[in-house]
Amino acid sequence: MAYIEFRDVVKRFGDNTVLDHISFGIQQGDLVTLLGPSGCGKSTLLRCLSGLETVTEGQIVLDGRDVTNVPASKRNIGMVFQQYSLFPNMTVEQNVAFGLKMKKVDPATIERKVAEAIAMVELSGKEKAYPSSLSGGQQQRAALARSIVTEPAVLLLDEPLSAIDAKLRKALQSRIREIHQELGLTTIFVTHDQDEAMVMSDVIQLFHSGRIEQAGSPVEVYTSPVSEFAASFIGSYNQLSASDFTALTGVPVPQGNVIAIRPETIGISRERPDEKDAHLVDGTVVDSTPRGNVLRYTVRLEGGTTVFVDVLFRSFHMFDRGNKVYLSLPERDCLVIPVNAASARTAA
Repeated sequence: MAYIEFRDVVKRFGDNTVLDHISFGIQQGDLVTLLGPSGCGKSTLLRCLSGLETVTEGQIVLDGRDVTNVPASKRNIGMVFQQYSLFPNMTVEQNVAFGLKMKKVDPATIERKVAEAIAMVELSGKEKAYPSSLSGGQQQRAALARSIVTEPAVLLLDEPLSAIDAKLRKALQSRIREIHQELGLTTIFVTHDQDEAMVMSDVIQLFHSGRIEQAGSPVEVYTSPVSEFAASFIGSYNQLSASDFTALTGVPVPQGNVIAIRPETIGISRERPDEKDAHLVDGTVVDSTPRGNVLRYTVRLEGGTTVFVDVLFRSFHMFDRGNKVYLSLPERDCLVIPVNAASARTAA
């Protein structure tokens, strides 16, 4: 039995169905990410688990206990919001201690636990500081300390890093992952950022329009998308229609399918490569965009189809707009995805 179970959970707001029969389990100690675009239902499910929203239908079970109608204060769940929600008139240590005081923990234990939590989020020296004097990243860490200090059964993180700059965001991703592993906390993380989900997660639950589109490890979800939506949302797959792929490669693919190919799996060269187990097509470079240590080329193929090709950014080996190039599409990386179906296979 899973530590947390969502059993056929439905949530409606009036005529709007936000969660449409959600069923899955979470193992104790896992860090599970609910990933998807805005409005897909991921934050609503988090709020249903925390008790801040009531479900319309279905059950939520935590550690063998049905908590569907249990008040939020009785669920022993910690939650960190995007807005931090620190008390402005309290110092860092007072904010962190608040939950323990509400539980009437003795002062000596409060002092010890607060010091440990503040050290864990690397805020030592800021104990007497008020939220207004802290940076966004420091405020987020204070909110995290306040949530973990009560030793919750489950920690919920609702897009806690979305308002933080990129460099600090990466550092906090790593620290949250480290704290999760140190404490062995069952953690659910909500984000719309697929890169963040890949870094943070043991398991990804990909949401789409109130349903779970795909579930699995980051590698499984990234390399084996089960639908057009999964391929477009995770990995930025190129998607070719069956007719376009057949016209380019000569390989017949039944109509009603799309061929999904990750940009980084495509080879690009000036000379026609002598490659086995790959489809060779020619094209013209129409654009290039630096993406950190990766350079993304936009290449127009015969018939007008365009694809993205990602290569390591090497200034001594670059292509200019208008250059004629050859692309190699490894057969094993050309995934045939039936439209609106839930399975994928490798193209011949």
